[in-house]
Amino acid sequence: MTFRIDMKVRDYECDIQGIVNNSVYFNYLEHARHEFLLAQGVDFAALARDKINLVVLRSELDYKASLMPGDHFYVTVEVVRESRLKFAFVQNVYRSADDKVALQAKVIGTAVNAKGRPFVAKELETLIT
Repeated sequence: MTFRIDMKVRDYECDIQGIVNNSVYFNYLEHARHEFLLAQGVDFAALARDKINLVVLRSELDYKASLMPGDHFYVTVEVVRESRLKFAFVQNVYRSADDKVALQAKVIGTAVNAKGRPFVAKELETLIT
């Protein structure tokens, strides 16, 4: 199942070159992951209150094209199992005007319990393909 969220580049997200700063894409990806989880009934904040923390272990980002101020774009999210204790958010950022891929990303994570031990939370198990 692929989740999609539409967004728009804000002027302050761009650097002196007039394109979205590379670090801003991390924010886009994180926001899309949180919205994906909420859409699936998984409340990221509620998990944290229950001492279940979803943590990023690794981020792989491949920049393909630049986004500019005012560009409309969308982020897609899919979750796949990476290993027994790890899952990966496979995410892409597309410019809406022409569906051109601006960024391809793989964000690997896990859940850790109150003792800091990794595990796959039952709330996530059904989302992982």
